[in-house]
Amino acid sequence: MRAIGASILGAAMVMALTAAPLRAAEDPPAGRNEAAVPPAAQPPVSTVPVTPKDAAPPPSVTIIGASEAHGVLGRDVRSAAGEDMGRIVDVIVDRTGHVRAAAIDFGGFLGVGSRKIVVDWNALRFGKIANKKDSITLELTKAQVAAAPEYKEDTPIVVLGASGSLQPLQAIQ
Repeated sequence: MRAIGASILGAAMVMALTAAPLRAAEDPPAGRNEAAVPPAAQPPVSTVPVTPKDAAPPPSVTIIGASEAHGVLGRDVRSAAGEDMGRIVDVIVDRTGHVRAAAIDFGGFLGVGSRKIVVDWNALRFGKIANKKDSITLELTKAQVAAAPEYKEDTPIVVLGASGSLQPLQAIQ
């Protein structure tokens, strides 16, 4: 019930913030006495609304409940058998903005000797995430991930995927 109230309050605040500048532009400045201004000094009334050419429409607003979505960067990744697989350090998207893979900091001890490997986004399972301490499950074994080549920026990316889940990236022209 508290989340619904917060959602309604958030939506009301956004609407009020976007409507306030519009009202301020329409209202005359405070303290101006229109009766004291001679009629000849008033500018002619325009019937065509004037809008700046670069004015953007107000942004859309979506409110997502705290239990509905969670961030993934820095989150622990475990295998289905409960083995520590590392943590997510990057999300890789293609040119169209679709999420394709996640870079995982794998192996090592306290950051020494670890390396980044890339796994297919479809090989990750997010079902058991309820708070920041919960981990993401990877449908690969520790041995499979250990055999994967290291990810290095600005080089071709080798994406390790669950059996049959990875589709090749099509060149966009």
